[in-house]
Amino acid sequence: MATVMPEGENIQKAIKWISANLEDNTNQPLHMLIEKSVFKFDLSPKDTEFLMGFFRNHKK
Repeated sequence: MATVMPEGENIQKAIKWISANLEDNTNQPLHMLIEKSVFKFDLSPKDTEFLMGFFRNHKK
């Protein structure tokens, strides 16, 4: 199933950054990476919610 990507450049950068960090160290807690990305890429609460759903759905 295809996931619709948001248009914002920062959210796309956050997805790439989180994915790269998960590849480097699979033991990192996802919620901590999402929390760090919120500040690193200046994301909105809506963006944060999207990230949580995006990675939760891809984990399955």
